[in-house]
Amino acid sequence: MALRDGLLAQFDYEMMGTRKTLERVPEGKPDWAPHAKSMKMGRLAGHLAELPGWAVETINRDSLDIAPPGGAPFQPLVMTSRKQLLEAFDKNAAAGRAAIAGASDETLLGPWTLQAGGNTIFTMPRLAVLRSFVMSHIIHHRAQLGVYLRMNDVPVPSLYGPSADEGQM
Repeated sequence: MALRDGLLAQFDYEMMGTRKTLERVPEGKPDWAPHAKSMKMGRLAGHLAELPGWAVETINRDSLDIAPPGGAPFQPLVMTSRKQLLEAFDKNAAAGRAAIAGASDETLLGPWTLQAGGNTIFTMPRLAVLRSFVMSHIIHHRAQLGVYLRMNDVPVPSLYGPSADEGQM
């Protein structure tokens, strides 16, 4: 089996759960946050919508500098409406899936580097980057968003098993 086949199964499952969660983000609360140090809900939801697209950067480039010296810094997505959020997510999830589907084992085992301001943060095989920096990153922020939903009395979807709001997946 090609490495991409195992990744795609995981990617598809995580994207399904992520979309279910994003579908529940309430409109009209983009500035809500549970704490002053917490990301605002509109930015957290936007971050979740953009993260699947990072698979494209991981597959198609050898490195990414999120704050390139002398260049434009990364512009984060902030939710303005549920429609905008889901359209961005669907576009990024489709692009991420296509990039993974087209990747060879050689590509997936090749190194990829994340930088900020020209400084290396890490270098890992693309396979590890996709599993950690992309998919685990999505899982982490999706869990945060689940707490935001709970604190706003929005039903939390079942993902890996029943939630307190849903008895089945």
